Amino acid sequence: MRNSAGDGKHCFMPNVSRLRITGYKNLIHSLSSKQETMDDQPKLERMLNLLLTLSGSRNFTLAQLSERFSMSERTLMRYLATFRNVGFIVECRDGAYSIPRVEKPFKSIGDLLHFSEEEAYILTNAIHSIDDNNLLKTNLVNKLYSLYNFDRVAETVVKPENISTVHNLISAIREKKQVLLRRYRSSHGNLVRDRLVEPFDFTTNYQFVWAFEPESRCCKLFKTSRIGEVQALDKGFENEAYHEKEPMDVFRISSKEQVRVILRLSLRAYNLLLEEYPLAEKYVTATDDNLWQFDGQVCGFEGVGRFVMGLCDETEVVEPEELKDYLRKKIKNFIPKI
Repeated sequence: MRNSAGDGKHCFMPNVSRLRITGYKNLIHSLSSKQETMDDQPKLERMLNLLLTLSGSRNFTLAQLSERFSMSERTLMRYLATFRNVGFIVECRDGAYSIPRVEKPFKSIGDLLHFSEEEAYILTNAIHSIDDNNLLKTNLVNKLYSLYNFDRVAETVVKPENISTVHNLISAIREKKQVLLRRYRSSHGNLVRDRLVEPFDFTTNYQFVWAFEPESRCCKLFKTSRIGEVQALDKGFENEAYHEKEPMDVFRISSKEQVRVILRLSLRAYNLLLEEYPLAEKYVTATDDNLWQFDGQVCGFEGVGRFVMGLCDETEVVEPEELKDYLRKKIKNFIPKI
């Protein structure tokens, strides 16, 4: 049995926009325009640390930034100019600087440093476009990992009202402790109650936490914004052997159950599939009749079904028959509402 995201094993994952990494790709291009030397290597780390700080929940004056990063104000102004040149929005209010959370080109710099699988796929292509002779290409990934820190990134990507929840979960994961999710608001069954869990990982931007629930004896996704409070317990993990994230298909559906699906796509459907779900590219091939065919495993029919119904005149379900029955039922239930 599959359940909805937040209290079950089967979930829709948030859509990922390519615009999120536009500013960062431009920053890569800017930094790769010159051959990097050993003396230049710390500069990227300082710049990204500065970006993380400015994209948090508060503003900083030049004096504060100078003390925080041991930089001259002249150097800081040069970095801020670079950020603006590559597409980041840098605001200055009453002498204090910040990078606001906006819809475009990105929500926060934390979105750029905490990659989903799709973002990693797109960013990999951007990195490989850098000239092979540039040392930046070989050093960039290692530098990003050296910058990655759960606590620091959480400050920039989590809403202020959820920071305490996420930090307590991070501590529980690090210390391998059970926690009580107080007043968890479950959309499945419309229930509000406490949930005893063993948290062990997050999804992108800390929107969901993977946790083993002893009561149901399975791993589930819990939405962090639906948690009233995280109460740390002295009890350590007792079920670590069962901590396992479930497979996720290219349509961002998670479940242990997988079914092979074959779709025949028009050129328009093919283009929209790759734009909306970049990871689907590896499962698509061209056919002799100037059409495209998707042949891959899915973790349920919700994701692929939503795609097919949105392009019903551009797609054909070849198999399985169960997917056809699923779509017929959806259409039958929808007709009376028209």
